[in-house]
Amino acid sequence: MGNKGSWQVMHDVGLRRLAARQAGIATRAQLRSLGIASWHVEEHVRAHRWRKVSRDLVALHTGPLDDAATLWTAVLGAEPPVAIGAWTGLRLHGLQGWERPGTHVVVPRGAKPWRPRGVVVHESRRFAPEDVTVVGDLPVHRVERCAVDAAAWQRSARTAVGLLAAVVQQRLSTPERLWEQLERVGKVRFHRLMRLSLHDIAGGADALSEIDFARLCRARSLPEPRRQERRRDARGRLRFLDAEWTLPGGRRLHVEIDGVGHMEVGRWYDDLMRDAELLPDERTVRLRFPAMAVRAEPERVVDVLARYLT
Repeated sequence: MGNKGSWQVMHDVGLRRLAARQAGIATRAQLRSLGIASWHVEEHVRAHRWRKVSRDLVALHTGPLDDAATLWTAVLGAEPPVAIGAWTGLRLHGLQGWERPGTHVVVPRGAKPWRPRGVVVHESRRFAPEDVTVVGDLPVHRVERCAVDAAAWQRSARTAVGLLAAVVQQRLSTPERLWEQLERVGKVRFHRLMRLSLHDIAGGADALSEIDFARLCRARSLPEPRRQERRRDARGRLRFLDAEWTLPGGRRLHVEIDGVGHMEVGRWYDDLMRDAELLPDERTVRLRFPAMAVRAEPERVVDVLARYLT
């Protein structure tokens, strides 16, 4: 750091450890605990060895803040308790392909106002110590809390359910643990849809999405389909169809309802091959709907069916 004074020689080890642990970010209180007074901090800032990040935070260098430093800035700048959560927490837990801008942190409702640039602050009425773990010395919400929060804070039901599926598919959690967390947080946005989708993801309630589909048909005065009709494919194997109608003139409408589990690459591959291996029939119309659409956009599904059934 150049031009060290005797005070700095005495506290070098502690200062280096603090800088290494917190990606070069420190609070003034932490520096005082090492014997570094405010005038020492100002001296380093004037000499362009350190720089102020905020009134209470100091970067122990003058270079740009990397991702780790930004995370520490978000945590140290808040009044405890605080946890990195939602999308940022999921990234730290290893979720891939679902990055979102900003550094997301969660604080209790009514916490001291604090909105640094690039940091997205969420206030929570349910800030619970048991939801917080440690990742790289940082306080981070457990993956289940991160996932449920991020899903509930989305505008799109499709994104909310897709996120839960991705967390399970990437083996970061299980449907059972996500279900438990969802029950703990209570009535959040998309609560019912997330519960039903977790059933689909787990593979439980085999015909849950199909039952919802049949109820939708009844509620909209559409003919109720025949379910689990059997067909032979080109290799002679028995296949079961989710829903089927006989149309005027003898044609058939065959509908498959794909639960969230069908988003997995292996299931998607098997589904496409299954469709290809069903014996060709020019008198059959085949449609596929995601189970989530039956719940989240029922009118859109009904409009499609009505074009064929009426």
